[in-house]
Amino acid sequence: MKSNYTCLVIFLSVIMLGFKADTKTPKLNVLFIIADDLNCDLGSYGHPTVKTPNIDQLARNGVLFGSAHNQFPLCGPSRASFMTGMYADQTKLKLNRVYLRQTVPKVTTLGQKFRMEAYHSIRIGKIYHYDNPASIGTSSFDDVYTWDQTINPYGRDKIEEYKINTLKPNSYGGTLSWLAAGGTDEEQTDGIAATEANELLDKFSKNGENFFLAVGLYRPHTPYVAPKKYFEMYPLEEISVPKSSTDYLRTLPPAAAKSIRAKKEQIDLDEKTAKTVIQAYYATTSFVDAQVGRILDKLKETGLDKNTIIVFTSDHGYHMGEHGHWQKQTLFDNATRIPLIFSGPGIKKDIKIHKAPVEMIDIYPTLMDLLGMETPSFVSGKSLDPMLKGSSKSVRNSALTEWYGGYSIKTDRYRLTQWGEKGTGGYELYDHNSDREELNNLAQKPKYQKIKDSLVIVINQRIAEARKIPKGLGPQIEGVRSMNKPKAIHATKK
Repeated sequence: MKSNYTCLVIFLSVIMLGFKADTKTPKLNVLFIIADDLNCDLGSYGHPTVKTPNIDQLARNGVLFGSAHNQFPLCGPSRASFMTGMYADQTKLKLNRVYLRQTVPKVTTLGQKFRMEAYHSIRIGKIYHYDNPASIGTSSFDDVYTWDQTINPYGRDKIEEYKINTLKPNSYGGTLSWLAAGGTDEEQTDGIAATEANELLDKFSKNGENFFLAVGLYRPHTPYVAPKKYFEMYPLEEISVPKSSTDYLRTLPPAAAKSIRAKKEQIDLDEKTAKTVIQAYYATTSFVDAQVGRILDKLKETGLDKNTIIVFTSDHGYHMGEHGHWQKQTLFDNATRIPLIFSGPGIKKDIKIHKAPVEMIDIYPTLMDLLGMETPSFVSGKSLDPMLKGSSKSVRNSALTEWYGGYSIKTDRYRLTQWGEKGTGGYELYDHNSDREELNNLAQKPKYQKIKDSLVIVINQRIAEARKIPKGLGPQIEGVRSMNKPKAIHATKK
């Protein structure tokens, strides 16, 4: 009788364990959306002109970081950095047109980690470096180990490239260029990407498969192409162009001055051209926002929003005439600062963390913590999980960014930039309490000498840490050269 009773208890226990397994909280998914060359000129970041209602709503549904910074303001190095959670000094990738595995062949990327955790890892569009727009429709410098599936959209913006206005003939990706396009959103490359993402979300809502879905939008990177209706949202007469005196250049170290005067055809633009460029950038930003909205609407429609973490960001910031400069590749706040928004289950809502500095390499460990996964030992980023769940304590005291020949740190108040090894090329110091535009270099002011000296100690500690060999990474290969960019053959239609 006792034996029968024991068997019954075991039988019931097995049934109860099975019931619990079936009713446990489902694993969280991740929707990672990244725009290309998007700065913080967004409604949710306080811009008075740019219309981004969908990104703004996402921010209200989650946590917005107001002082998030990339680690290298150039597409290829930045993307390699956040996809591995390491600094460029650790990935050894500081050029465009380099495959990640050429420099760190055994690294476990973010998407690869999800594959190892039985997630379906999918890329749509640009996540690693692409020559934009030259490589649209291809896999370019993608990493095959990161994904189970890849989709390379190719739209009307690429087909009608010959219509684009540009400051430099036959140059679009590295030069200011724009087009108010005909047709619909869905015909553009990023519109096709949103459509593809929505089809996948429909599929996942039905099959229950866990996913890491990375959607890489090509805009607002040059050429600034969007349907005409987005241009009409920004009348030229309502656009103002940032002003800065050339006298300011004399207060900068030579390397800093060179960084904001590198593109000769983009210096001292006439007022009309400058306004047209800004209009086109804003228009393309609003177009990107609309595609983000389409994807977020589908996520909610399918019910996947209930168990999906959303991350929205960009690969680096972007100058729109500030400091007399256009595009990226500087160590000013305009180029280092990026939008960063987290939303989803377990994340606080409508929180804006304005001053606490964070870095793009923090995305990797943050997602690991949010999903209960173990962060690989080589990752140098810090988890933002406590801040997403309400902690007022910052996980960092500064954010570090590198550019050729220089490093910069942004604290909650100051930016210190050091050029040359140990500052042999000079310094810049900016106080954001009085100079958000970073136009008044305080590095030589006696009043700020103690602050500068203390920050010099910090930046050199940060540089030393960023140069450490990460544990468990495997080989690091230095000196890998950028692959030659094939010469384009541009067809002209009449």
